[in-house]
Amino acid sequence: MNTQRVLNGRYELGELIGRGGMADVHRGVDARLGRTVAIKLLRPDLARDPQFQARFKREAQAVAALNHPSIVAIYDTGDHAVPGGPEDTVRVPYIVMEFVSGRTLRDLIRAKEVSIDQAIDFTLGVLSALEYSHKAGIVHRDIKPANVMFCEDSSTVKVMDFGIARAMADSSATMTQTQAVVGTAQYLSPEQARGETVDARSDLYSAACLLYEMLTGRPPFIGDSPVSVAYQHVREIPEPASTFNPDVSPALDSVLAKALQKNRADRFQDAAAFRRALRAARNGVAVPDLPAGEAPTDPNVTVPMPDRTVQATAYSLTGAKFLDDSPGGRLRTPQDATLGDDRALAAQPAPVYEPSEADELPLGLPHERERTPRQKSRRRTWIATLVIFTLLVLAGGGLWLYNMMNQPPPAVTKIQVPSVAALSESEALQLLYRAKLNPQLNRIPHDTIAKGSAIGTVPDAGTLMEPESKVTLNISDGPSSVKIPDNLPGRTEAAARDVLRQAGLVGAPTTTMANSSSVPAGIVITTKPAPGQTVAVGSTVELVVSTGKVAMPELRGLPKAEAEAALKNLGLAMQVREVENSEVEPGKVTEQSDPVNALVDQGKTINVVVAKAPAPTPTPTPTPTPTPTPTSTPSAGRKGSTEGALAMLGGLTP
Repeated sequence: MNTQRVLNGRYELGELIGRGGMADVHRGVDARLGRTVAIKLLRPDLARDPQFQARFKREAQAVAALNHPSIVAIYDTGDHAVPGGPEDTVRVPYIVMEFVSGRTLRDLIRAKEVSIDQAIDFTLGVLSALEYSHKAGIVHRDIKPANVMFCEDSSTVKVMDFGIARAMADSSATMTQTQAVVGTAQYLSPEQARGETVDARSDLYSAACLLYEMLTGRPPFIGDSPVSVAYQHVREIPEPASTFNPDVSPALDSVLAKALQKNRADRFQDAAAFRRALRAARNGVAVPDLPAGEAPTDPNVTVPMPDRTVQATAYSLTGAKFLDDSPGGRLRTPQDATLGDDRALAAQPAPVYEPSEADELPLGLPHERERTPRQKSRRRTWIATLVIFTLLVLAGGGLWLYNMMNQPPPAVTKIQVPSVAALSESEALQLLYRAKLNPQLNRIPHDTIAKGSAIGTVPDAGTLMEPESKVTLNISDGPSSVKIPDNLPGRTEAAARDVLRQAGLVGAPTTTMANSSSVPAGIVITTKPAPGQTVAVGSTVELVVSTGKVAMPELRGLPKAEAEAALKNLGLAMQVREVENSEVEPGKVTEQSDPVNALVDQGKTINVVVAKAPAPTPTPTPTPTPTPTPTSTPSAGRKGSTEGALAMLGGLTP
């Protein structure tokens, strides 16, 4: 078995099902309990950082004590060694979690598949999980659509990723060791954005942002950067959800207005109150408004007042002020000097001509007074000056207006397309968004770049483009064809299936069992198609697994040497017993202990009976027949006696 893909000798890693900012999530199998799990692994490049390790372990500690149907359960934790360089290893921690089959709310919102009733139901499920975690003293601090999953089979929601969760008693619950605000900008509570201590009401604000996005398809605040979005959370009031979705009722608008208050004291004080208000809003009951005239209780929230200095400056620049500064001062009284020009014009009645001493008629001339030459000259000089000044002002204003109307528009600052080659899909998208470009995904097959990694952009990196221009981001969909791995024979079936998954192939649902004299039981013998052949990605590959047995051959009638060779080729041993047999040729097998075609275990000893020739039968000695003695002449008698004696000695002839 491939030990690099098995954690703690128990958890078999499968395909990658998710990737976050600091960890990868794999589908896995608990070999001991035989159940499917999700395994969250800290990225090896972050495993050396004590801060990331502490945050990773804090997630396990935070959720391990929580047992709620709307919170993803934690089963086990541990770490395993990963090569970090020459003669160096890194201990990478992992968390074994409940495997949840479903879709995140982020995917549902992007697909526009969330109705108003579903948005309320999803939020009620999230609030149920938060109510339970808050009672346990845990604040999530990162409620957002990507951290909530909807399970269609059970119609429930699951809250995930307690990676930045903290206990409510922790005074540094909003800041990391580097004093950076944690969380996602679109769902930050105002106190999180200001770096203050968080509590349960901070999670309720984020849950309200989640509900707002499900109802409208967009978060409450949108900005060019996370800083601008965080500033809006602190200072600005979001538009009612009904502005973007007319189907949202006034009751739901009132719930969101209450939950999105800048001061946490003005929001719902716990998740249970939020849930009750949502159920009431579903029935058309709105949340009561704040009393009329009540000022915000948050000292950091101020109402901007009009700047009279700016108004007065604008009034002066229009050229209207010089009428008040004329030598006669007919439109301005001395007591108005302390007021702004706008207030003086509003409060002063229409000017009334009052004759002065200089305007009295001379005696004897009923209609006009005789003026001295000096007075006439001064008057003409003043009139000429006033006319010239007026003409200059009009000419300057006309010239300025002409230049403004005919001024060419300022050149748009172009943006250089950044290089995204070899980055992951999420990293490439973030880089393009930060460059103020509009990326469009395009997935294409590639034989050398791993699936999910960026190939490049169209136009190429370095091209100058205007902001918000569309850029095609090519993402590798993996190779279109792949070779069946050569290292499948000799592996267990489970390990071979894992190798096939990594290669982009699918193991056949049924396994072919075959007899083998050399491959142990349960080990892969070969595949169909054979290893090394090229097939399309996603093809089904059949595994041929050894039964650990061989079929018994026919040995009877074979010579002893041939029978022994046949068994040896099958990895079997032979024990011989010789039995006399007059009907079978000596040295041939007459019996075998196992029948033909029977499946026997590898290495088994087979008993056979071999024929041998019977022992030879002894030849009996014939008994001689006695011969009677004839009566003859002596010579004849001697002769007969001699012949008889020879006959008794064996019938030899003299």
